[in-house]
Amino acid sequence: MKKRPITLRARLTLLYGGLFFAAGVVLLGVTYVLFAQQLDRGADLSVHSDSASGSGSGGNEAPRQDTPPENLNWVAGEEKRLHDAATASLITQGGIALTLVGGVAAGFGWLIAGRVLAPLHRVTDTARRIASAPAADRGLHERIALDGRDDEVKDLADSFDLMVERLDRSFDGQRRFVANASHELRTPLTVGRALVELAMHRKTASPDVKRLGEDLLEINARHERLISGLLLLAGSEHRVPERQPVDLADVVAHVTVQSGPEAGRAGITLYEDAGPAPTTGDALLLERIVQNLVENGIRHNSGVGGWVRVASRTREDGRAEIEVSNTGPDVPLYEVPTLFEPFRRLGTERLVTAKGAGLGLSVVRSVARAHGGDVTAHLRPTGGLTVSVTLPRSSV
Repeated sequence: MKKRPITLRARLTLLYGGLFFAAGVVLLGVTYVLFAQQLDRGADLSVHSDSASGSGSGGNEAPRQDTPPENLNWVAGEEKRLHDAATASLITQGGIALTLVGGVAAGFGWLIAGRVLAPLHRVTDTARRIASAPAADRGLHERIALDGRDDEVKDLADSFDLMVERLDRSFDGQRRFVANASHELRTPLTVGRALVELAMHRKTASPDVKRLGEDLLEINARHERLISGLLLLAGSEHRVPERQPVDLADVVAHVTVQSGPEAGRAGITLYEDAGPAPTTGDALLLERIVQNLVENGIRHNSGVGGWVRVASRTREDGRAEIEVSNTGPDVPLYEVPTLFEPFRRLGTERLVTAKGAGLGLSVVRSVARAHGGDVTAHLRPTGGLTVSVTLPRSSV
């Protein structure tokens, strides 16, 4: 288990308290030295005074006899006892007072550190809310807007607000670009497809024109899929505005029925194991996850005699899971993480006539993350892949 580091507030408190105790110990030591010197000086004055009074009080009187040794020893012992008692009292009571005042000072240091660091906590909380958003542009409308005097913390908060504002403008421009591209790119393809179909269905169309039209329609369809994938990839990186209850079992059953003819033409057997898997999200985007995984499993397969298995289930932790397995060629282990990158395909499938555009798994990952989930891929021992998508449990 990772040990939690000491917070900055605790370190500042320890620093304040340590400095106070160090200064208190030094002050107590200096006081002790001065106090001891004063006691020794007082004792010396007392001895000199006793000696002077013992030598005679007037010039006509004879000098007195020397003080008995036992009296001198008694006086010296009393002075030492008083000296030790005063020193012990100074150290003991001074130490107790230093401890009490030091504890109070540490408490005030804790409160002051918390007050000083409060703006930093505000910056951290705002940054954490933005970073934990499931979509890239969610939360960018938030600002710290820190009030108070100009200091280093306010400069940090203002710089953070400026950075978030620029990011918000950038994502807003991206959204507008996606909306405009959706119209500008789809319209010419739609018009081109209509013209090709019109030319093919003319009574005077020759077989060569019809074959050429079929090739053009196939290329046009591929371009439409490419544009749809790009737009879906760009749009899926944003937040899911409305979430509705969705059972992935229904999605799996629907996609399996739709993909059956394509699998039959490729000689691939399609298996379905649709178990209850409730979650929340956009039903069309979740359908796109299953559709892309099934299409990917059919296209990248071993040919006639291969299979694709689609399953949905609820895991022990309550999260919904989609699992798609397929037979197929061996995939290098180091290639697995790169399969989810845009335009990433294995082998030499970068021809214009290729069926896929290399966006299927990228869209799957983007849609899954937009829903707060994740996707992983594992190699099968006999070839092919097993791709698992986990999504949050249903909140309904």
